[in-house]
Amino acid sequence: MKTSTPPSAAGRRHNIARTGATLASLALLLAATPAHAAEFNGAELSPLWGIPFAGILLSIAIWPLAGPHFWHHHFGKIAAAWALAFLVPFAATFGPGAAAHGLVHALLAEYIPFILLLTALFTVSGGIYIRGNLHGSPVLNTGILAVGALLASFMGTTGASMLLIRPLIRANDNRRHNAHVVIFFIFIVSNIGGSLTPLGDPPLFLGFLKGVTFFWTVGHILPDTLFLVGTLLVAFFLLDNWLYRREGVVPVDPTPDTPSFGFDGAINFWLLAVVVGLVLMSGIWKPGIEFDVYGTHVGLPGLVRDVGLIAVTLVSMAITPRDVHDNNQFSWEPMKEVAKLFAGIFLTIIPVIAMLQAGANGPFGAVVRAVTGANGEPIPAMYFWATGALSAFLDNAPTYLVFFNTAGGDPVHLMNDLADTLAAISAGAVFMGAITYIGNAPNLMVKAIAEDRGVKMPSFFGYMAWSVGILVPLFIVVTFLFFR
Repeated sequence: MKTSTPPSAAGRRHNIARTGATLASLALLLAATPAHAAEFNGAELSPLWGIPFAGILLSIAIWPLAGPHFWHHHFGKIAAAWALAFLVPFAATFGPGAAAHGLVHALLAEYIPFILLLTALFTVSGGIYIRGNLHGSPVLNTGILAVGALLASFMGTTGASMLLIRPLIRANDNRRHNAHVVIFFIFIVSNIGGSLTPLGDPPLFLGFLKGVTFFWTVGHILPDTLFLVGTLLVAFFLLDNWLYRREGVVPVDPTPDTPSFGFDGAINFWLLAVVVGLVLMSGIWKPGIEFDVYGTHVGLPGLVRDVGLIAVTLVSMAITPRDVHDNNQFSWEPMKEVAKLFAGIFLTIIPVIAMLQAGANGPFGAVVRAVTGANGEPIPAMYFWATGALSAFLDNAPTYLVFFNTAGGDPVHLMNDLADTLAAISAGAVFMGAITYIGNAPNLMVKAIAEDRGVKMPSFFGYMAWSVGILVPLFIVVTFLFFR
């Protein structure tokens, strides 16, 4: 049997030079790509192009169970491998221009704004420490979930999740059973609670950018949201109360009691308001100035927003006292995990979204045709389930846009004559993001923070057992109540 020997210094220099040459070649390839690279036609793609996307989803689902140690140390490399499994064959088949166009569009139009907003919210909320040792009784836990549901539509599901998940975990750190608390938190705060305004969830913000008025959603899906949140709060209280009583005498609380309740690092609330203002500005301000980067149009409002988010992140890190971060057990690991995994997801999802956008003539034409009746009229119930089911596994923002355009794409017509259809699209995109860990970005962040704090969260499929068992029956009721 052959044994491997460590490479010599000369060999290491050779490998470094070869890697540098490869990167230089890639840079030259991108530089040589025409600025207006042609977009590819999703109708011409084979469903086989969805394999890398399916691969990264299965990796997220299976690797943490099959090889948790390996996954913990190499999930970034696995995500990168699946991204390359799409990009390299795609460039070879359709040319470097189409590949560069897809890559640049995914980065500039989707991933970078997405990750900068998450990073700003993660940093700012991590700089706010809720002082005082709350004790995780069923009444307190239910109250925190209710407050989170209210905040989610005004500071975003990410902002509300990052603000409240740490004190909620700390309040229940002496409970034998606490994973269910985080699961219901994902249901209510990280998803369903953000359904009332464009600030709540990215799909609704995209609708706002397309011309849907700010208060349209609260006027049309408030009953749906109240029904779901109210039912889930009652279900959670009953379950948590049963587990709380079953535990009997709980262990000694590892978090010491403090004499007063309050907020440390409260200046970050002002920075949170700046984040909300930047997001609103990017949707309202229309200077008509934009830049073309390899065929991707980057508007000045988006650039100002993104630069502002970077500034907010840096300011928060600079002005937040170190003991606040220490008390919050602030760590960049959850953010790193989300950034690396979603980088792979945003790249491998390119052909999947393109095939959906091809409409009835594309590889996924059956999905598009299923939402339209024989007379050509949209079927709200089918739009609710089609948008929701895809949002659970794809990014819910582009999925919202696909079905928004499938229903006609005219915001005035959709808000009036097809109000039930637009409500179904909006509700499906936001509500059903709770079905999987990857349905909405805060889901994965909350899971990572909880596991970092020692909560034994269920696996990808274990979480789906909870979500399918609890949420899907409620979504069926919602269908009959609001989308018949």
